[in-house]
Amino acid sequence: MAAPVNPPRGMRDFLPAEKARRERILSVIRAAYRDHGFDEIETPVMEDSARLHAGLGGDNEKLAFGVLKRGLTRETIAAAREPLDLVDLGLRFDLTVPLARFYATHRAELPSVFRAIQIAPVWRAERPQKGRFRQFVQCDIDILGEPGALAEIELITATADVLDRLGLRECTIRINDRRILSRLLAAWGVPAEVREPALVTLDKLDKIGVDGVVAELAEREFGDAELIRATLHELAALGDGWSLLDGEAPAWLDGGVYRELLELRDAIPSARLVFSPDLVRGMGYYTGTIFEVAHPDLPYSLGGGGRYDGMIGRFLGTEVPAVGFSLGFERLVELVDLPLESAADAVALLHDGAAPAALARLKADLVRAGHRVRLAKRAKTVKTQLEQLAGEGYTRFAFVGPDTQAAADLELRDLT
Repeated sequence: MAAPVNPPRGMRDFLPAEKARRERILSVIRAAYRDHGFDEIETPVMEDSARLHAGLGGDNEKLAFGVLKRGLTRETIAAAREPLDLVDLGLRFDLTVPLARFYATHRAELPSVFRAIQIAPVWRAERPQKGRFRQFVQCDIDILGEPGALAEIELITATADVLDRLGLRECTIRINDRRILSRLLAAWGVPAEVREPALVTLDKLDKIGVDGVVAELAEREFGDAELIRATLHELAALGDGWSLLDGEAPAWLDGGVYRELLELRDAIPSARLVFSPDLVRGMGYYTGTIFEVAHPDLPYSLGGGGRYDGMIGRFLGTEVPAVGFSLGFERLVELVDLPLESAADAVALLHDGAAPAALARLKADLVRAGHRVRLAKRAKTVKTQLEQLAGEGYTRFAFVGPDTQAAADLELRDLT
């Protein structure tokens, strides 16, 4: 019995129709980003292992695929203190760390405010399950060098436009700020040195509920349990979150930062922003605003991002303000149903085994005239064959007979 020939776990093949559908959606995303003034770049699929494990990627660093050093011997393997001693490269687990390295490398060649597009695959050693793959595509836009709110406005506007072009007008963009979260934890009595793990627990609120968050924080002695419980119930009752300053502001709210978020909302009313003070985002490198795309029918986000002003300075030695927004392409694909782009110039030539040289000549003539051309041997059931060709995007066909000598001899018919 033959061995299975499936792709590696968590990775997939795409047949032509699905590949065409994915490329169609990507073309819409790419065009929207370019319309908003972003420029596309490309970085290697691998980075130095030390860079990928420099503490910038949070828990994703634990999921990085490593590439073994060349020339390893049994002795060097035995002498290794940990697995990372045996690798020098790794597959990128996101597009943000490579962008920070890219900017540090090419800063002198880039504008003072750089607007980047990255649409590319990344790899994580996830446990494969529905919606989680080991190879998947991310669609990122980032603005580097702009410290003010204009960067957030541009990113959110571009992302909202993408969602509209894809027909996902029911989506909202949840927004919060890491400074509000810091004040919230301080109000709970969580010591500064354990706030990151406390945020990891808070980030589980939608999965384990108020009681679960309170229990986990209490178990680790993070803050006042009853105060935390009361605040979490208060957060759950906020609705769209934009009415906090109508009366007396709660003690945990940073009023100045909240007003900055209100100004963002007012600057881009079409973006459907919802203030969510329990929004955390898992990456520890966020320093200010954070955001996430929510869909009313889904328990998970379709993308997210935030401001990460401290990251590029790790590579460059000089601080550079930065903010980015990433869409999870694999989750978008499951929701979006766009028609394929018109293929009015796609022609199928059906033949009964004509001479290869004659077929090649016909095809070359049509290609030079601007057509996409498929040579196909005429099937016994032509109706089924034509239906299949139409499903693949072909719009016209012609039969190649024994007397067909040139493209002008072909009788092109519509595929309907």
